[in-house]
Amino acid sequence: MNQTIETILQHRSIRKFTSEPINERQCHTILDCAIAASSSSFIQCVSIIRVTDHEKRLLLAQYAGGQEYVASAAEFFVFCADYNRHQQIYPEAKLGFSEQTLIGAVDAALMAQNSLLAAESLGLGGVYIGGLRNNPDNVSSLLSLPKHVLPLFGLCLGHPAQSPEIKPRLPRSLVVHENSYAPLNREILACYDQHVRKYYQHRSGGSKDMSWSEQISGTLNKEARPFMKQFIEGQGFSLK
Repeated sequence: MNQTIETILQHRSIRKFTSEPINERQCHTILDCAIAASSSSFIQCVSIIRVTDHEKRLLLAQYAGGQEYVASAAEFFVFCADYNRHQQIYPEAKLGFSEQTLIGAVDAALMAQNSLLAAESLGLGGVYIGGLRNNPDNVSSLLSLPKHVLPLFGLCLGHPAQSPEIKPRLPRSLVVHENSYAPLNREILACYDQHVRKYYQHRSGGSKDMSWSEQISGTLNKEARPFMKQFIEGQGFSLK
């Protein structure tokens, strides 16, 4: 096993940071690693907003549902699908296709993962912030995002002030299918549910007693930001 694989397998979300800044050289390296990610058809349809203004950080933390580490992290990036740049280059560009939305989301995720892996390889930590989609209109207004730019998620980065346990992921046997899709193996799922339950009990000191199946049942039993469809279309995405 090499150092790259060890870094990947040791991933855990960091939500508490020291006050130490990330130096500019490290920050530029992280951003260069993001830009080096694969790009579908070389469209390069992602923009990153590096938010350094403290007042904007405080508002973004509020918009994300009170996640204070958005304000306290050394760096905060917002990853956006961006076809506005392309329209400026080629005003006749045919935009608004659902496939373009998918490409933007996939490419943004690839860039963000490169960013976090690069940061972790430097001894830093971070956490993704999907909560920005709680208030997409406010986020877009605050960051002056024009039409054809879609804010997808944020990324906090900084020097870790905690070392949480690694959260157990689904076993390979439930995730990887060979040649065709396989039915759910409930015996393996039950073992995994017990593993997750023990993880939560240990992490919470016994105050959280929940399996993964129970967790996703609660999550998928409620609306998932139903306002996003209107917002996405309003930004000129997924119109056809």
